[in-house]
Amino acid sequence: MKTFSAISHEIYEREKQLLAKLRDTGRARREAAASAPPDAPQLTLGQRVADRVAAAMGSWTFIIIQSFILLVWIILNIVAYMDHWDPYPFILLNLALSFQAAYAAPFIMMSQNRQQEIDRQAATSDCQVNIKAELEIELLHQKIDELRQTEVLHLTEVVHQLVDMLQKAESRAP
Repeated sequence: MKTFSAISHEIYEREKQLLAKLRDTGRARREAAASAPPDAPQLTLGQRVADRVAAAMGSWTFIIIQSFILLVWIILNIVAYMDHWDPYPFILLNLALSFQAAYAAPFIMMSQNRQQEIDRQAATSDCQVNIKAELEIELLHQKIDELRQTEVLHLTEVVHQLVDMLQKAESRAP
């Protein structure tokens, strides 16, 4: 049966191995980032288009312009300043908005999926950094505990020496 000290030592060794692995992973990631040319195209054409469409459609400028266009469309068809090209139920307007939504949704979803992947990778990296920091702190605690134990042992020896010296001095004194 293993003693508590043996089990503690095994855990300590596993943690040291995990910490070394995390350090190597971080070092490799930094070296790969440093060796990659900064102007290398990282996004495909489709990804860049999806990001631009999602950014444009998710802006206040787009909402304001589209609202203005819809308002003008409805007013022109109700007031009949021009010939009614899309009378009241605004079927052509509904068709145009449905067409826009049908094409916008996939672009926005592609952009969101790519952003989710970036966020997932960042979360994984953050988790590894947190584990590494936790292990580093735990190793520091263990080192401090070992130093305290050594110091306590040394102080105990000194106290024993002083007690011996006092006993010898008392035995000499009449």
